[in-house]
Amino acid sequence: MNYKREPAALPFGEFVAMMALMQSLVALSIDAMLPALTEIGQDLGAKEVNDSQLIVTILFLGLALGQGIYGPLSDTIGRKPAIYLGFSLFLAGCLCSLFSTDLTVMLSGRFLQGLGLAAPRCVIVAIVRDQYEGPAMARVMSFVMTIFIFVPAIAPALGQGILFVTHWRAIFAALLCCGVLTLIWFSLRLPETLTDDHRIPFTFGRIKRGIFEVCSHRVSLGYTISLGLISSAFLGYLSSAQLIFQKQYQLGTLFPLYFAILALCIGSASFVNGRLVMRFGMQNLSRWSKRISTAISLLFFLYVLSKAGHPPLWALMLYMMMILFCFGIMYGNLNAMAMEPLGHIAGIGAAVTGAISTFISVPCGILIGHSYNGTVIPVISGFAISGVLIVGVMHWVESTTHS
Repeated sequence: MNYKREPAALPFGEFVAMMALMQSLVALSIDAMLPALTEIGQDLGAKEVNDSQLIVTILFLGLALGQGIYGPLSDTIGRKPAIYLGFSLFLAGCLCSLFSTDLTVMLSGRFLQGLGLAAPRCVIVAIVRDQYEGPAMARVMSFVMTIFIFVPAIAPALGQGILFVTHWRAIFAALLCCGVLTLIWFSLRLPETLTDDHRIPFTFGRIKRGIFEVCSHRVSLGYTISLGLISSAFLGYLSSAQLIFQKQYQLGTLFPLYFAILALCIGSASFVNGRLVMRFGMQNLSRWSKRISTAISLLFFLYVLSKAGHPPLWALMLYMMMILFCFGIMYGNLNAMAMEPLGHIAGIGAAVTGAISTFISVPCGILIGHSYNGTVIPVISGFAISGVLIVGVMHWVESTTHS
């Protein structure tokens, strides 16, 4: 029988709220920037309009590098010191971006923010695991993700609201204040959850063995690559969204509303997947989502070409809603399937799969974003190409598991 190992130090509601807020800082730091990208690029002397997209994508590079370190580090020094280290880098990055005088300084700050945010992104799961297991842990993570889902929907609106009142630098000031308040709450209210007898020495050999095991196991590697391909297409869309909606379709201050609608499609997919996965299974749901999204992307790509890259806004929104819903179904399931063979090295396995998928997505996402040419062709082609590649990779994985 699965049960909670020991009583949580915090009331359940407060613990869930704290974990959700820490997890949400990642989405807030990405999406709150979107309405301000063009203005930031102009103020900091970006040579090309597309250069401002690096303000989003460089943060993902920091996330990729950090995830491989904080997981095993927290197993050695404890969860709280690892979080403290990450938040220190995040706050330093906020200050660097807040007072940046050119794009290079801004990107350095954003990289530091991503490197710091990698700590709560991967250590939070370990904190929950320290105190809960089985269905209890699943319950906690479900509540955390339910709260987390709404952040991408409201973050651009928060950023746009700040721009109505003051300068874009106030967005970084708000992130800085949010980070400080979250860190104070965390430090005062949550005790260390990893006991001394459960700590493991930190060695690069452990990380090396974890990388080797993930890369040598076809199931883990295949689904990790698929995660990277999904994230590539999504990152390409994310970095281009502001230009597409505000410039190409001239939505202006309505951009956050349209972005929120699409973000909620991912959230609703997570909810639907939670209701259906026990009945239909992770592989079946992923397989059908993959097939549907790839077929739709290929057909819509041809339609976009016939419209010279300028489809009606309603058609683009309908397409994006369907695609992001399918991606929302696939993302959670692929993550679980990639981790399924790695139960004996869950902590470092999660760090390695997260780092590998992010290293795949960042350069591909940058390529898609920088290919933006005033039409939606680069973004739609990114979804179509990633879909075809995912079909191939998942066929490679499933041909082994069924043989």
